[in-house]
Amino acid sequence: MGALEEDALSIFKKVLPLPNIKIHSISTHLPVSNEDADYTRNQLQRFGKIVKQLRTEGGPGDFKAHVLQSAGTLAFSDPVFDIVRAGIMLYGISPLPEFQKLLKPVMTWKTRIALVRDMPKGSSISYGRTFITPRRMRIATLSAGYADGYPWHLSSCNAAVLVRGQRCALLGRVTMDLIMIDVSKIDNVQLGDEAVLLGRDANEEISCAELAERAGTITWEITTRIGSRVRRVYV
Repeated sequence: MGALEEDALSIFKKVLPLPNIKIHSISTHLPVSNEDADYTRNQLQRFGKIVKQLRTEGGPGDFKAHVLQSAGTLAFSDPVFDIVRAGIMLYGISPLPEFQKLLKPVMTWKTRIALVRDMPKGSSISYGRTFITPRRMRIATLSAGYADGYPWHLSSCNAAVLVRGQRCALLGRVTMDLIMIDVSKIDNVQLGDEAVLLGRDANEEISCAELAERAGTITWEITTRIGSRVRRVYV
């Protein structure tokens, strides 16, 4: 979407006189701000020149200019232009790992334990029999799955869930509505106990970046794929 750099001025001059149209702002997108700093700085310089050209040659210059999304706001905020487009950093998640210490994650994704069973050695867990219990284990079934947005690709990827502030390994495949975890080392696990899929519990944390890395995806997909049947609680 958008116009090529060399066409920006001519297109702007065509749009400006259209009836019932008021240009509020112009913008561009930073495609590699979390990957290529040199290209990004050069792109910002070029965009600045276009903004100046539009304001001096294009006509009335009372429109806003914006470009900086979360990575740009954190790492390339000179110049800042008129507006910033903070996105994932509003969740307290930095697209640039070196800036994560400046942010505090604000989202916690929880579910509850729906079933607890003591399974003997040699039991297969979930579809595909991809996990066979190597010993007697206590297995908790959680009421969350890929239909809620919990990535199927976390299956057999050393993913974990937090129960009572302890990491519990995800076992077998993620199913549509359920996942299974190892709670063998937690005393007196009960039905209805909370399980943290994403977020902090006591001194342990499952970060969005961790889930994304293990699922082979990006943090943006983790946050945006959480389904509508997951109840939202705003504090």
